[in-house]
Amino acid sequence: MLLNRTTYLIKERVGLVKLTEVYDIFDASTGQQIGIAREEPGDLIKYIRIILGKRWLPTTVNFYESEGGRVVLSIHRGVRLLRARVTVSREGQFIGTFQAKLISLGGAFRVLDAQEREVAMIKGDWKGWNFVMTSASGEELGRVTKKWAGIGKELFTTADNYVVSLNARAAGDPTTGPLLLAAGVAIDTVFKEDND
Repeated sequence: MLLNRTTYLIKERVGLVKLTEVYDIFDASTGQQIGIAREEPGDLIKYIRIILGKRWLPTTVNFYESEGGRVVLSIHRGVRLLRARVTVSREGQFIGTFQAKLISLGGAFRVLDAQEREVAMIKGDWKGWNFVMTSASGEELGRVTKKWAGIGKELFTTADNYVVSLNARAAGDPTTGPLLLAAGVAIDTVFKEDND
């Protein structure tokens, strides 16, 4: 099952001309593919991106355990004004929100549960490649780190690979684990890709 792991390897698919992003999700310990995350903003938005870019436009990323399967997790960003706000749903049930901080070195955003309580903070390093997830009390819940893909891929594509590692308590929680997995993909699709 996709949502009960402690470590995920997320590989962005490489493409010459991409209107949307697709990520293959692997169990990092076995190398077995356990899911797919597919950006699905809608046909009209997809083509408007050609003219306006994707920075200000809404987008949705759906997570599947297999091609053609049912959606098990979903993140959605509406039209962006000053800062990104992303909602997260698990199997159609709203479970939380990501709220970008206005000013931060390396990127940061708050993770709120369905009752708008802060359950985690995700902060990037000064290079913006590595992120630490901490609880409201300061406990480290996990990390998102960029994995080196090789010089050819790094120089000639914008495709990224990430490892999302969660501690056992966060991975076992039915809300926190999925929120933090979604955060790992949201870093790339919603927060980092805005700058491309």
